Amino acid sequence: MTKPQNESVREALRRVLQNRGEAKPVVVDGYSNFLFLRKDGDPKVAVHYDNMFQGVVKKYDKSHAEALPHATTPHTLRHTFCTNLANAEMNPKALQYLMGHSNVTMTLNYYAHAAFASAKAEMERLAA
Repeated sequence: MTKPQNESVREALRRVLQNRGEAKPVVVDGYSNFLFLRKDGDPKVAVHYDNMFQGVVKKYDKSHAEALPHATTPHTLRHTFCTNLANAEMNPKALQYLMGHSNVTMTLNYYAHAAFASAKAEMERLAA
């Protein structure tokens, strides 16, 4: 029998806590007690995650015949995720919340891409 997904996540986070060093007393924008730390005890920042991600992309490219696009970054994954949800007609306010946008206009302007085919399909749906 497999473990529930939340139990696997809980175990993974326990391992992170057991294997990490001592955290420095750092406060960033009111947040402290960061989970992922550098070897010196400082919290990891965006550049660390970008570098780790590029390492994963290189490993993927070495073991697959078709390489990932050159511009594969955490941000492009975020953009693709949001675009796919918008194309699946997710409620724009829910999508705004998930993406952390301060207003729905940003979400709609960047991710709700209209094309002739989608506009035609929407008109046909409303006419039915």
